[in-house]
Amino acid sequence: MAVSRTGLGGPGGSGGPGGGPRPPARLRLDARRNRDLLLATARDLFARHGLDVPLDQIAKEAGVGNATLYRHFPTRQALVGEVFANAANLLAEAVDEALATEDAWSAIECYFERILELVAADRGINDLVTRAVPTVPGLLGISRRNAATVRSLVARAQEQGTMRADVTTMDLLFGFGALCRVLPAATELRPDLWRRHLALLLDGFRTRAAHPLPVPPVGEERLDRMFAELWAADTPADTPADTPADTPTDAPADAPTHEPTDTPADAPTDT
Repeated sequence: MAVSRTGLGGPGGSGGPGGGPRPPARLRLDARRNRDLLLATARDLFARHGLDVPLDQIAKEAGVGNATLYRHFPTRQALVGEVFANAANLLAEAVDEALATEDAWSAIECYFERILELVAADRGINDLVTRAVPTVPGLLGISRRNAATVRSLVARAQEQGTMRADVTTMDLLFGFGALCRVLPAATELRPDLWRRHLALLLDGFRTRAAHPLPVPPVGEERLDRMFAELWAADTPADTPADTPADTPTDAPADAPTHEPTDTPADAPTDT
């Protein structure tokens, strides 16, 4: 599950998460400058407005043409993968800290607090955590590592007697995903409101709070499907999750694939 199990993201780094896309080894100075402008602008807009920001708006605010954006990032997923390229590093830090903590319940609290601090501060990370975006480079590896970490922490907490024995990893991730999804609205009310509701959520998993549960938990595949459907429902009609990036609104269908100011006729084509 790419979304409900991911839990972490972050600003772009030097390479894709878990082996995602990397910038070409050789770029002319102007091409690299344009690429960096696009990444910085996308990072800012995604953080403020989420992953559905129109790609031509990103190009406009970066001060480049649509063709330049599509040349560097031919799909929305390629751009998202680069913007959140160091997610694997952030996850590794949180995972290492959680697994090194002897008390499993404290580890669970700290682990989810770190994730929510990131999610509350960045709408783009929120979208990555709460939507299924399987085509974003490297996201599947991050998702699997996060799921394995939570599964290990849940098992340890149950062995230590601090977490009720009748709950599963999917129960915890289901509630956590729902909490993440309402964070944008909650953050507008009070930036730290999520801390109260995370505490309430986790209290329901404590051994002393246990009462018989009325129905069985959902399986991993069903939870994946639910978040995938949320992603499909939220994705703009002109930006399918598995198709190339938005068609430029200011460029005709037969527009050239490069711009004179960015790619001179006699220049290399690795821009």
